[in-house]
Amino acid sequence: MTPLLPQPADASTREAVRFGAHALTYERLAAASAALAARLTGAGRVAVWATPTPQTVVAVVAALRAGVPAVPLNPRTGARELGHILADSDPGLVLAGAGDVLPPELDARPRIDVDTDPDDGVAAPFPEPSPESPALIVYTSGTTGPPKGAVLPRRAIAASLDALADAWRWTGDDVLVHALPLFHVHGLILGVLGPLRRGGSVRHLGRFAVDGVARELSSGATMLFGVPTMYHRLAETLDGSGSEAAELAKALAGARLLVSGSAALPVHDHERIAAATGRRVIERYGMTETLMNTGVRADGEPRPGTVGAPLGGVELRLVEEDGTVLTDPGAIGEIQVRGPNLFTGYLNRPDATAAAHTADGWFRTGDMATRDADGYVRIVGRKATDLIKSGGYKIGAGEIENALLDHPGVREAAVTGEPDPDLGERIVAWVVPADPDAPPAEAELADHVAAQLAPHKRPRTVRYLEALPRNDLGKIMKRSLRP
Repeated sequence: MTPLLPQPADASTREAVRFGAHALTYERLAAASAALAARLTGAGRVAVWATPTPQTVVAVVAALRAGVPAVPLNPRTGARELGHILADSDPGLVLAGAGDVLPPELDARPRIDVDTDPDDGVAAPFPEPSPESPALIVYTSGTTGPPKGAVLPRRAIAASLDALADAWRWTGDDVLVHALPLFHVHGLILGVLGPLRRGGSVRHLGRFAVDGVARELSSGATMLFGVPTMYHRLAETLDGSGSEAAELAKALAGARLLVSGSAALPVHDHERIAAATGRRVIERYGMTETLMNTGVRADGEPRPGTVGAPLGGVELRLVEEDGTVLTDPGAIGEIQVRGPNLFTGYLNRPDATAAAHTADGWFRTGDMATRDADGYVRIVGRKATDLIKSGGYKIGAGEIENALLDHPGVREAAVTGEPDPDLGERIVAWVVPADPDAPPAEAELADHVAAQLAPHKRPRTVRYLEALPRNDLGKIMKRSLRP
């Protein structure tokens, strides 16, 4: 059986992960994870205090080697949510760095301090678990209730990473740089397990910094993974005229692949980066429950506003509210997917698992999209927050947000719908002005959108904010936007 994380032939010298000055070769990672894996027998499940450190990588790899499901924990999670996750997953052990101070909810459980350089230093062999065995239990963001634990089997992780390797020509020669959190799919599965499955390496910045991105891409890194807030900061820096802008432009231009995910990258930032570097950022689309569904190929057309076509092995369709499958290009429908990339189900929630699937096995994503004639998918947004039904039209919030961001007086923008007795829903724009002391007038913004899109897509109300509410992955939390 092919291992989920194969060992490269030059394991003793090839760098696997690096966090600042702390680097581990594949040989050292294997030894450290093997020593820890031997202590996990019978744990049932293990919680991993997922800080951006090599200890987190060793802990997760050890759990995978031992065949014990790992539950990555966000160190910034509040007491109530953490208590729910622990009660739901009931981990038998907590894995953390020796210097980590854990909250009281975790102190009551048995703990193992992760050692990245154990004394024994021998990578003992472990049998490869079944492809259907659970590898990770990753908790959703809980936007419609308490977070649910998505059980991700080894099969889904391997299928998604291999499909991305095919689409992106991802090999062991690639060096990935990112600064994503390690408690979720993007940073942990794509950003750490992805390079390890290929035999490549990952350089984690610890926290995002423009100079860190420039430094690593200028010294051997070939790929950059980020979220829109990170690429926005890169675009802002590129707009400057000093040496920092020039060095960043050169570094980004030399990268083999620039990838954005977890939320839509505004077209305005796409264009600014391309103009300064000659390189296009590509996007992909996935969810906790499905891992990766679509992606722009490395040899494909990097079309701003799209997330590419379905990856190998993934079936994707758009459906109307009554379940009718849509085939016309441009029609807005809910994305449904099925394939080897899907999760097993929600932990302890057979009702929620059943509700998330159709009778014939398609997963209901809750994401709305259109599909171009050549298969490229354009995400409109979440069904609950980004599809606005106004005056008989179905309107996607994303295209209005992109239009607003093209206005020089707008720094950030989000669009929602609110009940309206005449229209059904009216379009509301939430704007962070470029100059807080001189925000663009409401009528000016409405006319700007109407001129770019259509009159029925203009905002009826504009509300000004100092900042948009975002979660740890940079997604705008629209449910937090209230009149």
